[in-house]
Amino acid sequence: MSKKKPLILVTNDDGYQAKGIISLAEALKELGEIVVFAPDWHRSGMSSAITTSQALRYQQYRKEENATYYLCNGTPVDCVKLALNEILDRKPDLVVSGINHGSNAGISVIYSGTMGAAIEGCIFEIPSFGMSLCDYTSDADFAHSAKVARLIAEKVLEEGLPKGVCLNVNVPAGKLKGIKITSQTQGKWVNEYQKGQDGAGRDVYWMTGNFENWEADNDNSDEWALANGYAAVVPVKIDMTAYDFIPELKKWNLA
Repeated sequence: MSKKKPLILVTNDDGYQAKGIISLAEALKELGEIVVFAPDWHRSGMSSAITTSQALRYQQYRKEENATYYLCNGTPVDCVKLALNEILDRKPDLVVSGINHGSNAGISVIYSGTMGAAIEGCIFEIPSFGMSLCDYTSDADFAHSAKVARLIAEKVLEEGLPKGVCLNVNVPAGKLKGIKITSQTQGKWVNEYQKGQDGAGRDVYWMTGNFENWEADNDNSDEWALANGYAAVVPVKIDMTAYDFIPELKKWNLA
């Protein structure tokens, strides 16, 4: 592998054949040497899950100038870990996960396999970000989200990111007004399951739900930005310690 160009590791949670990761890899090719290492099937909602119950396998399925492509039978985080530990001959300059087919704004960041992979890159002290397009249609157009991904990648390669911080980037469907730096919208998913029956008449439950937005008027939040035509960039910390609660917790005299 050439050491003259930045090395960019690309992964996702929708699988190696997903339109989003193909668009992402194409958009980043001119910025450096691309290694795509992605799940062999969709692994949505995996968060930071790792595989411990079976052996991991990978295979190269494509190679071209400036880009090598692998698929793996693991989760998005497995893909990052295996690539860093066994495949790459040097530490990547950037990890990019996506482009996810659907939003990962708000509280969805903690469920997202897309962001799980970006967070894993961050744990390895590699500048990392996750990309998502807020369009669930089968023929979603990833062109403008790919342009945003390239712009963010260029800036991250130039400026770097603080230790322990990665980016969650969401892009609305349709015309894009611009990019806003935002906070994670406070809220939760409700009515999360739709009840049905299988062929034997047994009850089954399908994941569905609606996002309950607790701050719909907060124009500094990612959901507001997306609803108003802006791409939203949220800096995410891997240290989940509630430092402001530590003094109060000490008053419990647990020791």
